[in-house]
Amino acid sequence: MSGWSNGSSNVSYTSFLLLGFPGLQESHAFLVLPFLSLYLLIVSANALIIHTVATQQSLHQPMYTLIALLLAVNVCAATTVVPTMLFSFSTHFNRISLPRCLFQMFCIYFLIVFDCNILLVMAVDRYVAICYPLCYPEIITTPLLTGLVGVAAARSTCIVAPVVGLASRVHFCRSDVIHHFACEHMALMKLSCGDISLNKTVGLTVRIFNRVLDMVLLGASYSRIIHAAFRISSGGARSKALNTCSSHLLVIFTVYSSTMSSSIVYRVAHTASQDVHNLLSAFYLLLPCLVNPIIYGVRTKEIRQHLGTLFQRAQLQVPTEKPQNLLSRKKFPA
Repeated sequence: MSGWSNGSSNVSYTSFLLLGFPGLQESHAFLVLPFLSLYLLIVSANALIIHTVATQQSLHQPMYTLIALLLAVNVCAATTVVPTMLFSFSTHFNRISLPRCLFQMFCIYFLIVFDCNILLVMAVDRYVAICYPLCYPEIITTPLLTGLVGVAAARSTCIVAPVVGLASRVHFCRSDVIHHFACEHMALMKLSCGDISLNKTVGLTVRIFNRVLDMVLLGASYSRIIHAAFRISSGGARSKALNTCSSHLLVIFTVYSSTMSSSIVYRVAHTASQDVHNLLSAFYLLLPCLVNPIIYGVRTKEIRQHLGTLFQRAQLQVPTEKPQNLLSRKKFPA
């Protein structure tokens, strides 16, 4: 048992055991393949879009750069969670130190919030592109885009740091077992032996304020974008603008609906088992990572065309044997 005495009979643990799905301990071996396959699919799908954007000169534009950044965040988010989850499935000794646990917590929530902030930057980009198309190259420059992404990263840090900072000051004496596959905030707080009302209040306030403010900003920007798109006289340009907006709105709906549904169920369904809550956590963390590259790969015409060309080249490079070679290999009886 890892811990130190705080001068009383209590012990503050400094390392923890991650149980994964506590009620499915006997079935953990059967969960490795599905989650490993899901992880490989997430990494390959996102990496394919990122590679396409990086290698195609025609896609070196702010909108596609932001899409690639969003998908890179998806890969980082999945990598922060899934390997630890798989390790908890494959061994009963998946211990994690408190500093590593807090660092993982910070990374998980930072990437979730950063993902939402990138969507805000994408809304700004689309707002300028559709509402002020003639001024777009002069407004959305590389320095401005870099600055907006930097502000998004700083805002994400300022939102997440207080939650993790308060968690680092808590004494954990109830148990050294986390009934989760990752260092999720409330799963860790359940092990505390002191007053954590401030932690709960700050965590809930930050989440609600962040979500409400983001949805207000996104709603205001996309209402202006859609209004401006319908005023475009050219049918082709209008269709392209609306198609771009619909792709972004689908991604926004996927990200926010998954996080909000998980938060609501976590606080309302008190009778649900811990495995249900853990499954919902996995759902809201991994669903956007899987769906986002599909949405952009299917609905974004330019990316879809380059992916089609890439697959055609891959098929042409597959070596095929000539019929005469096959006949020469065939053995006939003497």
